[in-house]
Amino acid sequence: MASASVARDGTADAATPRIDGAHRPGQGLARPYYTDPAIFERDMQRIFLRHWLCAGHVSAIPNPGDYCTVRVENESVILSRAADGRLYALLNVCRHRGAEVCAQTSGHTEFFVCPYHAWTYGLDGSLQAARHMPADFDRAAHGLRPVHLRVAEGLIFISLAETPLGFDHVAEVLHHSCGRYGWAEAKIAHRETYAIAANWKLAVENYVECYHCAPSHPEYSKLHALEQPPVRIERLNARMEARTRALGVEVCSSEQWQGSEAGGEAVHAFRYALYDGVATGSPDGEPVAPLMGAFTGYDGGVTSIHLGPASFLVAYADHGVIYRFVPRGVETSEMELIWLVRGDAREGIDYDRERLTWLWRVTSEADKRIIEHTARGVRSRFYAPGPLAPMEHNERRYIEWYLREIA
Repeated sequence: MASASVARDGTADAATPRIDGAHRPGQGLARPYYTDPAIFERDMQRIFLRHWLCAGHVSAIPNPGDYCTVRVENESVILSRAADGRLYALLNVCRHRGAEVCAQTSGHTEFFVCPYHAWTYGLDGSLQAARHMPADFDRAAHGLRPVHLRVAEGLIFISLAETPLGFDHVAEVLHHSCGRYGWAEAKIAHRETYAIAANWKLAVENYVECYHCAPSHPEYSKLHALEQPPVRIERLNARMEARTRALGVEVCSSEQWQGSEAGGEAVHAFRYALYDGVATGSPDGEPVAPLMGAFTGYDGGVTSIHLGPASFLVAYADHGVIYRFVPRGVETSEMELIWLVRGDAREGIDYDRERLTWLWRVTSEADKRIIEHTARGVRSRFYAPGPLAPMEHNERRYIEWYLREIA
């Protein structure tokens, strides 16, 4: 069990939460990492309140006056586009008595009006009106608190840290990966959220390894060679890269999975092959939407990006998928998927939404079941982690990174 409690400000009353028995390299995490409230609190302070998180795509708020909200556990952030077209990220907490200013998940407005006492804020967070306050009240000092915001290749990232980790190298990696797929000019075609009765780490660990793909995801595995051990797909990957170059496209692979002690965010972009003859991730491997970005044909490949603790991106030649993992409690989380298509693509003419989203919907529905099965087993007092398989190398790396981050 954890032997030290952690305060909400990130300090511990004695030390970092300790687990009976040291973590053994090459094995999974012990039970308390998924069930102990003190460790979950440490996760929030050291992971989610320090690292950059993908909050979505700019096409969700295309016009001045548009807004949407994103939530991380108990924290709610408003993303808004002001009259001058600038994007803002604002804590959704009134500066008067703390009520949530914006109760809707998305919409269009000229002002945010707190439903409690009608303090009124501009789309940039500035306090515009505060009823019956004294003459010496300083409105300029009571705007909504800003949240660090970066936009890279159409993707919105937020950091709740006082001083955020370096992001410039991440933007460069995204430029040479998502940028080649035209994500800056893309639009959202669909989004889906899955509530998961499991700690957020079980959901992320499941995502980062494909050891489970063959037994659990037959739909995915008949298309994607990643379900094979790496030594078996080298030739497929080489043929994929040759096809990519033949199209005149250069897509970045970059390994910068670093700890925050280096001052920057962790990011890893890598490419892998679809099986020969497969164009994209779809029910039959056939195209599902217009080609995107620099692609004038199909290279039979996928670009995958792991970014920070809980943001993952999948890019095909004709569509993309954003994965967001969101903690909601010690043993509850959410998995949100956002599908992207070319900005001028028309639903029902250029793409069919059911075909576009089918593969990652059936895969995510299966993942939800798998993760919740695992969570029930991990709650057992008799659970003890076993050795990780060679195909779980990304999970091993993620666990080691996570343990350094919360230390």
